[in-house]
Formats: sequence, structure tokens, C-alpha cells
Amino acid sequence: MMAPVKTPETKVRQPGESLFRRLVRQQLFIPFAALALLVIFNLVADPSFFAVSVKENSLGNPVLSGNIISVLDNASELVILAIGMTLVTASSGGQDISVGAAMAIAGSVILRLVCGGQVTADTMQMNLILAVLIGMAVSALFGAFNGTLVAYFKIQPMVATLILYTAGRSIAAWINNNQLPIINDLDFKYAGTFLPGIPVPTPIFITAFVILVFWLVLKFTTLGLYTQSVGINPSSSRLNGVNPRMVKLLTYVILGVCVAVAGFIRVSRSGSINYSRIAENIEMDAILAVALGGNALSGGRFNIYGSILGAYVIQFLTTTLYKYEVPSTALPAYKAVVVILLVVLSAPVVRSRMANLRFQLKADKIAKEAK
Repeated sequence: MMAPVKTPETKVRQPGESLFRRLVRQQLFIPFAALALLVIFNLVADPSFFAVSVKENSLGNPVLSGNIISVLDNASELVILAIGMTLVTASSGGQDISVGAAMAIAGSVILRLVCGGQVTADTMQMNLILAVLIGMAVSALFGAFNGTLVAYFKIQPMVATLILYTAGRSIAAWINNNQLPIINDLDFKYAGTFLPGIPVPTPIFITAFVILVFWLVLKFTTLGLYTQSVGINPSSSRLNGVNPRMVKLLTYVILGVCVAVAGFIRVSRSGSINYSRIAENIEMDAILAVALGGNALSGGRFNIYGSILGAYVIQFLTTTLYKYEVPSTALPAYKAVVVILLVVLSAPVVRSRMANLRFQLKADKIAKEAK
């Protein structure tokens, strides 16, 4: 009787190697590995990077301060956008490149309402919650516009959203008659800074609330299932009673709502808006967060928590580069190189070839030991 052939497959069943392989195969391995590398680099280069202290803000209130707090705070808008972008990518197999311009529109609408059409207002002229809800409705309409072009007119998503990408900031400026409205009411700025008596930045709480809402939606509704089904095979989904057009349209509307929340946080930080610079290039970071989270940009299966982690990794990288005084003009180039490497390493083709290479090396080693 012939002895069983010793193959790489049997070899990897050993406990240690099996665990490593299982970790590498996980969708979240790359973003976690990237985060770990950034943490190790900063620990070695400057352990004080992780120091958190209590300082007084401009109002004299004690608040938490430090690089880690800055990462969590400044990543808020990107995390919220990455959630919506993940659903759009999964359902339509494309990306919305207009989210930065749409944030300008949402922020402009909200400022117009709370300022009451004035250039400068010391108190809000409309209830803040109502103003934000109207901003969400307007942003959802623009999301529906993009979704209609993609779902019903079958225009490639990046081309369809190029319209709003091009015109969005001009629309935002037109809403306020090309003026830069300023709201001095502290109640408006709480959402982008700190609530009185709470040392943690408010955007962190807003982001946690948004994540909780989407966790509940994906857990107790069929949105996630329908989104993946449409992204994988629209024809098969239609045969099973799912309307692919409506699902795609819905994901773009949801992204529109996410854009409005992110836009509100952004204008709340300063109480004003710069139409040409607000959320500049944030659409690229949102797409990279989705890719870094291990989600296929061609659509289908998705992991929304991977995108969330990817967004925090990108902000962690940005904060690290600023920490070591990388010029702002060179920042996109540094970030692009690092992110491209991470995205390439997370690509299924690359990971498959690396796995095959490992198997081949193990097989060669086993063959040599057998001689």
C-alpha cells in the first residue's frame, strides 16, 4: 500500500500554520495589518504619539487632546461616507465621485436655513434639527438623481456622478448667492466641536450613532442581502423577486443621507463654508476606504465594517504624515503610494498568487527533505 503523499495542503493543517492561513484569508486582514504597522511605526519613532491629555478649549472647558483623539475626530466624515459608498459600490459595481461636491451642497443648504439668508447671523433663524432634516432631504434628492442615471439609464456610475462632481460646488455657491454665510451661534458648532461638559469630540458620538443605525438596519432588514444579490447577479435577483433598479436607487439615496450628515459635521466645525475647498478630494479617500476594507470595487459581497476600518486607517496615515511635518502639497503623493501598496496587496488575485507561491515553496522544501 502506497504511503499518502505529503502535500502542502496536508502540511497547512498543522495548528500554527492553519491559524496563520485563516488570518491571512480574512477580508479584514489587510486593514488590520496596515493599522498594526502604523501603530508599530509610531511607537518606535515617537511613543508620545499615543499620549492623550486634558486641555482647555477656546471656551475654557476641559477636553481630551492628542493624536488618537484627532484621528477619531477627523475621520468622522470619512467613516460616514465610506458606509454609504460601500452600499453603492456593492449594488452598482461603481463609485460615486460627487460626494465631496454634494457635501458642499448639503452644508450650504443647512447654513442658508440657520442663517435665514443673512451673510452673518449671531443666532440660528431656524430649528437646527429641522434644518439638518431639510439638508438630508435635499442631499437624498441629489442621490436619487445619481441613482436614476445609474439604475434606469444604465450610465456607468463614475460617469453619471461626474455631472454633480462638476456642477455641485457651483450649485452650493448659488444657494447662498455666492456669499460665505457665517453662523456665530455656539449651539450650531457643538456638533463639530464639543458639547458642554463632555471632553470627547461630538463627531465621534455622531459617527458611533450612524454605525449603530447601519448595524441595526443590516441585521434586521434584507438591505444587505438585496444589495449583494443585485451586485452579484441582477438578472438572477430579478427572477427571485428583487427589483435591481430600486435597490440601486435606494443605495444612492442612502449615500445622499450619509453625505448630508458628513456635510453638517464639516460646516459645524467652523460655522461657515468654503465652497471650493470643503471636503476637497474626500471622494477619493472614501473609495480607497472601501477598497482598503477588502471590498471588491466591481460590486457584490461587501463588509461594511472593513470600510469603516479602512477609513480610520487612512486618517491614521494622514495624521502620522502631518505629525512628521510632511508638506501639505506632498501629502497626497505619500498617501497615494502607501494606499496603492495596501490595495494591491489586498487584491484577490495578488493574494491568490502569494498563496500559490507559498504552497510551491513548501512543496519544494518537502521534496528536498524527502530525498
